[in-house]
Amino acid sequence: MTTPEFTLTRTLDAPVERVWEAWTNPDHLARWHHPVGVSTPRETVSVDLREGGSYAYTMVVDETGETYPTAGTYLTVEPPHRLVFTWGAPDTPADDQPVVSLSLDTAGESTALTLHVRGIAGEPGDDDVYDGWNEALDSLETHVSA
Repeated sequence: MTTPEFTLTRTLDAPVERVWEAWTNPDHLARWHHPVGVSTPRETVSVDLREGGSYAYTMVVDETGETYPTAGTYLTVEPPHRLVFTWGAPDTPADDQPVVSLSLDTAGESTALTLHVRGIAGEPGDDDVYDGWNEALDSLETHVSA
Protein backbone atom coordinates (compact mmCIF):
# COMPACT_ATOMS: atom_id res chain seq x y z
CA MET A 1 0.00 0.00 0.00
CA THR A 2 1.34 3.42 -0.98
CA THR A 3 1.56 6.15 1.67
CA PRO A 4 -0.55 9.17 0.66
CA GLU A 5 1.51 12.31 0.18
CA PHE A 6 1.82 15.55 -1.74
CA THR A 7 4.39 18.28 -2.39
CA LEU A 8 4.09 22.05 -2.84
CA THR A 9 6.85 24.35 -4.06
CA ARG A 10 7.41 28.10 -4.12
CA THR A 11 10.14 30.55 -4.98
CA LEU A 12 9.91 33.33 -2.43
CA ASP A 13 11.32 36.81 -2.94
CA ALA A 14 13.12 36.80 0.40
CA PRO A 15 16.39 35.48 1.82
CA VAL A 16 16.34 32.01 3.37
CA GLU A 17 16.94 33.40 6.88
CA ARG A 18 13.76 35.52 6.70
CA VAL A 19 11.72 32.54 5.51
CA TRP A 20 13.18 30.35 8.28
CA GLU A 21 12.19 32.96 10.88
CA ALA A 22 8.65 33.06 9.48
CA TRP A 23 8.40 29.29 10.08
CA THR A 24 9.98 29.25 13.53
CA ASN A 25 9.08 32.52 15.30
CA PRO A 26 5.61 32.47 16.94
CA ASP A 27 5.03 36.16 16.18
CA HIS A 28 5.51 35.48 12.48
CA LEU A 29 3.64 32.15 12.41
CA ALA A 30 0.50 33.81 13.76
CA ARG A 31 0.46 36.23 10.83
CA TRP A 32 0.48 33.72 7.98
CA HIS A 33 0.09 30.10 9.12
CA HIS A 34 -3.54 29.49 8.09
CA PRO A 35 -5.69 29.29 4.97
CA VAL A 36 -7.89 32.11 3.64
CA GLY A 37 -10.82 32.95 5.92
CA VAL A 38 -9.01 31.62 8.98
CA SER A 39 -6.77 33.31 11.52
CA THR A 40 -4.23 32.10 14.07
CA PRO A 41 -4.36 34.17 17.27
CA ARG A 42 -0.84 34.87 18.54
CA GLU A 43 -1.69 33.73 22.07
CA THR A 44 -2.37 30.20 20.73
CA VAL A 45 1.07 29.79 19.14
CA SER A 46 3.90 28.10 21.03
CA VAL A 47 7.23 26.87 19.65
CA ASP A 48 9.94 24.79 21.34
CA LEU A 49 12.33 24.79 18.39
CA ARG A 50 14.57 21.79 18.94
CA GLU A 51 14.53 18.18 17.86
CA GLY A 52 12.00 16.53 20.14
CA GLY A 53 10.47 19.91 20.98
CA SER A 54 6.82 20.60 20.36
CA TYR A 55 4.74 23.33 18.78
CA ALA A 56 1.05 24.18 18.93
CA TYR A 57 -1.37 26.69 17.43
CA THR A 58 -5.10 27.06 16.98
CA MET A 59 -6.68 28.15 13.73
CA VAL A 60 -10.01 30.00 14.05
CA VAL A 61 -12.54 30.22 11.20
CA ASP A 62 -13.18 33.96 10.90
CA GLU A 63 -16.88 33.64 9.98
CA THR A 64 -17.99 31.02 12.52
CA GLY A 65 -15.38 31.03 15.29
CA GLU A 66 -14.89 27.27 14.87
CA THR A 67 -11.45 26.27 16.15
CA TYR A 68 -8.87 23.81 14.88
CA PRO A 69 -6.16 23.12 17.47
CA THR A 70 -3.01 21.78 15.83
CA ALA A 71 0.19 20.44 17.34
CA GLY A 72 3.21 18.31 16.65
CA THR A 73 6.79 17.46 17.42
CA TYR A 74 9.92 18.67 15.65
CA LEU A 75 11.82 15.67 14.27
CA THR A 76 14.60 17.55 12.43
CA VAL A 77 15.74 21.14 13.00
CA GLU A 78 18.59 22.29 10.74
CA PRO A 79 18.56 26.11 10.59
CA PRO A 80 17.96 27.72 8.19
CA HIS A 81 17.39 24.99 5.62
CA ARG A 82 15.41 22.01 6.93
CA LEU A 83 12.52 21.46 9.30
CA VAL A 84 10.65 18.16 9.73
CA PHE A 85 7.70 17.83 12.10
CA THR A 86 4.59 15.81 12.84
CA TRP A 87 1.33 17.67 12.21
CA GLY A 88 -2.19 17.04 13.45
CA ALA A 89 -4.73 17.39 16.20
CA PRO A 90 -3.14 17.53 19.67
CA ASP A 91 -4.84 14.30 20.78
CA THR A 92 -3.68 12.27 17.75
CA PRO A 93 -0.94 9.77 18.60
CA ALA A 94 2.39 10.84 17.04
CA ASP A 95 2.63 7.61 15.01
CA ASP A 96 -0.70 8.47 13.34
CA GLN A 97 0.17 12.08 12.48
CA PRO A 98 1.29 13.12 9.00
CA VAL A 99 4.92 14.25 8.72
CA VAL A 100 5.74 17.59 7.10
CA SER A 101 9.20 18.15 5.61
CA LEU A 102 10.23 21.71 4.78
CA SER A 103 13.32 22.43 2.70
CA LEU A 104 14.59 25.96 2.12
CA ASP A 105 17.34 26.52 -0.42
CA THR A 106 19.01 29.72 -1.53
CA ALA A 107 18.06 30.65 -5.09
CA GLY A 108 20.06 33.79 -5.84
CA GLU A 109 18.47 36.45 -3.64
CA SER A 110 15.33 34.34 -3.27
CA THR A 111 14.40 31.15 -1.43
CA ALA A 112 13.26 27.91 -3.06
CA LEU A 113 10.75 26.30 -0.70
CA THR A 114 9.64 22.67 -0.89
CA LEU A 115 6.91 21.44 1.44
CA HIS A 116 6.27 17.70 1.45
CA VAL A 117 3.42 16.17 3.45
CA ARG A 118 3.54 12.39 3.98
CA GLY A 119 0.69 10.47 5.53
CA ILE A 120 -2.29 12.34 4.17
CA ALA A 121 -3.63 12.74 0.65
CA GLY A 122 -3.97 16.11 -0.98
CA GLU A 123 -4.72 17.44 -4.40
CA PRO A 124 -5.77 20.77 -5.89
CA GLY A 125 -9.43 21.53 -5.30
CA ASP A 126 -9.76 19.40 -2.17
CA ASP A 127 -10.70 22.50 -0.11
CA ASP A 128 -8.98 20.88 2.84
CA VAL A 129 -5.37 19.89 3.40
CA TYR A 130 -3.76 20.60 0.00
CA ASP A 131 -5.70 23.80 -0.61
CA GLY A 132 -5.21 24.90 3.00
CA TRP A 133 -1.44 24.48 2.81
CA ASN A 134 -1.39 26.11 -0.62
CA GLU A 135 -3.28 29.16 0.69
CA ALA A 136 -1.01 29.33 3.76
CA LEU A 137 2.05 29.35 1.49
CA ASP A 138 0.45 32.18 -0.50
CA SER A 139 0.15 34.11 2.78
CA LEU A 140 3.75 33.22 3.67
CA GLU A 141 4.89 34.59 0.33
CA THR A 142 3.15 37.90 1.02
CA HIS A 143 4.45 37.97 4.60
CA VAL A 144 8.15 37.46 3.79
CA SER A 145 8.10 39.72 0.73
CA ALA A 146 6.78 42.73 2.67
